[in-house]
Amino acid sequence: MANTKWPDHVWLVRHGQSAGNVARELAETGGLELIDIVERDIDVPLSDLGRQQAQALAHWFGSLPTAERPTVVLSSPYLRAWHTAQIITDRIGPTIDKPGNFHTFISDERLREKEFGILDRLTRLGIAQKHPELYDQRQHVGKFYFRPPGGESWCDVILRLRNVLDTITREYPGERVLIIAHQVIVNCFRYLLEHMTEEEILSADRAGDVPNCSVTSYKFNPDVGKFGQLELQMINFVAPLLEAGATVTAEPDMSGVPKP
Repeated sequence: MANTKWPDHVWLVRHGQSAGNVARELAETGGLELIDIVERDIDVPLSDLGRQQAQALAHWFGSLPTAERPTVVLSSPYLRAWHTAQIITDRIGPTIDKPGNFHTFISDERLREKEFGILDRLTRLGIAQKHPELYDQRQHVGKFYFRPPGGESWCDVILRLRNVLDTITREYPGERVLIIAHQVIVNCFRYLLEHMTEEEILSADRAGDVPNCSVTSYKFNPDVGKFGQLELQMINFVAPLLEAGATVTAEPDMSGVPKP
């Protein structure tokens, strides 16, 4: 018999467009060194378009048969992700296969944005001019292992996500888990769930940014491998946004470090 430690379904969603995404784009196109955002990264809200994107995705999740909707929602505590999660959760409604007919909705700090440290809020130009030695070091080491002072590498993020997966397999076997977080979180989960190499995940990252409110999903298949495993179903699925007439955006996050 297949081991059923895994959830039945896992969805990975990047938050809707944020005010930080917009500010970063303006700074890059304007040739500025610093992204004009005054809030802490954790407090950066959704933009008006970001709310529209979240509502479009919420409609899609809400249109699923009740028995196929998420039963567990895990969110980054950052405002842009938390608000996206709230919009979707409000639309999902009660479930039919959990005690009390309510889904679980939890904020998990391990799903927070990658910490950029000293490079936070700097554009590509700002990094190159203010910290040329770090710019060169990052180009040499590569983004997977490079850790800016006060910040994290992708490996650091992956380490905390391994712990999240331990929690999910311990507490939510057989459930349908929706995770709402950030671009690097989505990519690092893909690295873990698809057993990627460094080059494979960086190649996927180079192919393009994760669109805001896009869906990457996995379904448990008991017939794969010795004990069954999660199989990839969709990557960066944006049809719900297109169907609702919401603009699709794929802007990088607050740090302007370029892709290798």
